Amino acid sequence: MMQLERQKKILDYLNKNRKATTKELSQLLDVSTTTIRTDLNQMDKENLITKTHGGAVYNDRSLDNIELTGRAYFFDERALENQKEKEAIANKAIKLIKNHMCIYLDASSTCYTLGMKLSGFTKLTVITNGINLAMALKDIPGITVILTGGIVTSVSSSIEGLLGEDLLKKIHTDIAFVSARGFSVENGLTDFSIYEADLKRRCVKSSAKTIALIDHTKFNTTSISSYASLDDLNMVITDFGLSENTKDIYEKAGVNLVIAKEMN
Repeated sequence: MMQLERQKKILDYLNKNRKATTKELSQLLDVSTTTIRTDLNQMDKENLITKTHGGAVYNDRSLDNIELTGRAYFFDERALENQKEKEAIANKAIKLIKNHMCIYLDASSTCYTLGMKLSGFTKLTVITNGINLAMALKDIPGITVILTGGIVTSVSSSIEGLLGEDLLKKIHTDIAFVSARGFSVENGLTDFSIYEADLKRRCVKSSAKTIALIDHTKFNTTSISSYASLDDLNMVITDFGLSENTKDIYEKAGVNLVIAKEMN
């Protein structure tokens, strides 16, 4: 049983019963208690459930505009999460961008935060599948915005799919800035949408460098579709909330990890 399917069953069970023990869920799904604890930890981070000692309880807001772990948050909801961390990451990332570059920014709220800092450039080309970002940048002098072709999604305010694949084959970016729903040593960068993952995979291949902007809550989590391995990444910029233990694990795996300091 895949992780997403298993967590959906956990959520359905908690919705009906309001609470459950780890052992109870383990027997229900015929998996180890260790697997259940891993699922509950991730679901608790996603505010889908509340993990308790020995089990979990249901959150009443779990299904309000939310499907499941790795799900498509509404963009406005994502933008409100971890704002200080995203600002710190964006402030570190902006130092890597120079005039006359062509960069890719995905539709994540972290890349949107970075995009809002581009007004000081006089000659820059930005390729994005983020509708909100494209609208915000289109009137800034000196910035040329290219919106990828594809299917418009109302939830994530992005364009998905590879209808614009021919465009992506013709344009090579200096840096692809990407974020992800999950990041792990085993699966690299993962996203909730297989269509958006396809697009990002193509952008990573077409870029001279790929830099992941990943806040600390995304580490050691996995979503549905992988689009970049650790070997694909030139750098990962994260925030001050990352634990030393997690930092050591990823650096030993070969990740060029940059920690953005907390802003005063």
